[in-house]
Amino acid sequence: MKLIPVPKPLSLGIMLALASSLLVSGCNDSDSGAAASSTPTAAKSTLAILATTDVHTNILSYDYFKTTEDKTIGLERTATLIEQARAQYPNNILLDNGDTLQGTAMSDYQAVVKPLTCAETDAQFKVMNYLHYDAMAYGNHEFNYGLPWLDQVTGKTGCAGPDFPLVSANVLNASDKKPRYSATTIIEKTIDGQPIKIGVFGVLPPQIVLWDKRHLDGKVVTSDVKEASVQAVAELKAKGADIIIALNHGGMTKQAYTPGLENAGNYVAEVAGIDAMIMGHSHGYFPDGKAYADIPNADNKTGKVNGVPAVMPGFWGNHLGVVTLDLENKDGKWSVASSKSEIRPIVIKDASGTTTGYVEPDPQVKTLVQAEHEATITYVSTPIGDTETPIASFFSQSGDTTAIELINRAQTDYVSRYVQDNLPQYASLPVLSAAAPFKMNFRGSGYTDIPVGGVAIKNVADLYLYPNTVQAVKVDGKTVKAWLEKSAQYFNQIDPAKAEDQALVDTTFPSYNFDVIDGVAYEIDVTAAAGERIKNLSYQGVPVADADEFIVATNNYRASGGGSFAGLNGSQTIFESPDSNRDIIVAYIKTLKTLTKANIGADKNWRFTPVTTAGAVTVQTACDKLAVAAADDIANLTQTSAAKDENGDCTYNIDLSK
Repeated sequence: MKLIPVPKPLSLGIMLALASSLLVSGCNDSDSGAAASSTPTAAKSTLAILATTDVHTNILSYDYFKTTEDKTIGLERTATLIEQARAQYPNNILLDNGDTLQGTAMSDYQAVVKPLTCAETDAQFKVMNYLHYDAMAYGNHEFNYGLPWLDQVTGKTGCAGPDFPLVSANVLNASDKKPRYSATTIIEKTIDGQPIKIGVFGVLPPQIVLWDKRHLDGKVVTSDVKEASVQAVAELKAKGADIIIALNHGGMTKQAYTPGLENAGNYVAEVAGIDAMIMGHSHGYFPDGKAYADIPNADNKTGKVNGVPAVMPGFWGNHLGVVTLDLENKDGKWSVASSKSEIRPIVIKDASGTTTGYVEPDPQVKTLVQAEHEATITYVSTPIGDTETPIASFFSQSGDTTAIELINRAQTDYVSRYVQDNLPQYASLPVLSAAAPFKMNFRGSGYTDIPVGGVAIKNVADLYLYPNTVQAVKVDGKTVKAWLEKSAQYFNQIDPAKAEDQALVDTTFPSYNFDVIDGVAYEIDVTAAAGERIKNLSYQGVPVADADEFIVATNNYRASGGGSFAGLNGSQTIFESPDSNRDIIVAYIKTLKTLTKANIGADKNWRFTPVTTAGAVTVQTACDKLAVAAADDIANLTQTSAAKDENGDCTYNIDLSK
């Protein structure tokens, strides 16, 4: 098919943004000029692969949790980068790498609050159709709302959906082990009058069958991403693909290859026949000069992974990935001579890293989704109660906080009542609860921040970021301890004798895996090696024995084995609720009406084992928030400087002797 021309002249804002797009990450190959050829008659041209990933329905530059503009995110600004790139490279293909349909209050509104009818197109697809995407891969979060919803909005059941194909090579029917979706697709384009067949396939983390077990069990199975990639490449070769692009919804890993890896991009790139790869899932950046420096054969200078040009263009629309392939056509067959990989940001910075502006949004995008946008704001602004104490995650790495306490008290209350009413065989067992701080600025997530005053649905969505559902597991004391040991890997091992500063938190460990288990008391000894940090674990003053039995309220992700916690694989589940964790928190707040330190204040059931250190132990978190720490009775912190790091955080010292 013909390439889609730029439909209108570039506006002044776009022209200015085009000039700013020189501030990009990525480098040329050493041979990225005109492709060399020993055949004088070979036709030469350039194909640009434009890519987004992990947009998570951040269509507009808007934070629905704070109901305010956020110019650092939004597909409406990425749309301008897309238009620029199309003007720069008339021969192009636009792809999305998944985790696209879930992630903001707008997606929840369309899927759960006021579900779309068959005739209605999801807001995300409205915009992607307008931008003329050529193909998209499924990501793991596409399955969060269940298969019937996913089949409807993607047009699989004949309903309104995208104008482009979706692919996944490693999501299979449980019944016949054949791909549930199209494993591959061929996009036919014309380059300089010559036809070219561009093959595209997608793979995603096999762990979706655990993470969304309640939706997928008995219906879907998954295969290894590298194995599926080999099969997909062979299928595309058989279809006559000239160029093959891997949409790998995964990052990269230092781990040796074993089947079933979650982030296996560097191993997907080993598959012969792949000409370019788009990565995602990890909410990271490649190439950017810093990330993935420890991955063998991942070259931030050339933008290649095992010799394959690749990009990982961030998340929430904050970057556009651009892979340019210099092509040669010999005897009617296109091949890649050289390449360039880069990621283009919507935030404009000068050489010192100071933000100087933002790429202007495409105004048509907001027009397309204005109705959904306004309905979502109305929904999230619905009042549910009041709070007399701040509820924030700024210091959830430094001690027990009200933010986590609120989640755990709501979950404990919900599961305890259900067990008493419906599971009398377990009525004598203690009910514990596990919850994690989802927003600790991990990979730019920001923080939960609910100030004193009115509490609305948006605040609960800010506190509990994901559309998980409540589940309860029956486990023994040994598993509870192992659960906590895994959570304690959130912290670096601290050497008390070291005079230099030491960071408390391992920033590579996702905060959503730092579970605080309420109902038991324990200490975390950060001077001990991982796996040996939980001390003095007790229940109501009595040491917890390995054989003791407990019920733990949690979510479907954790209960099904998400996060690779020892002893949790789905078989321990005794109750699977249809209610979301977010909804039961809303109901709990409505019952209390007014939140106070007396009814939701942190009970300080965990602490660090006291230790005096020769040097400072540091914590990075939001600046000037000591008053919030004081409200949570965390008094062993001092802010050392007002200078902000690259994430906008300041440095605090934490006194572990107190």
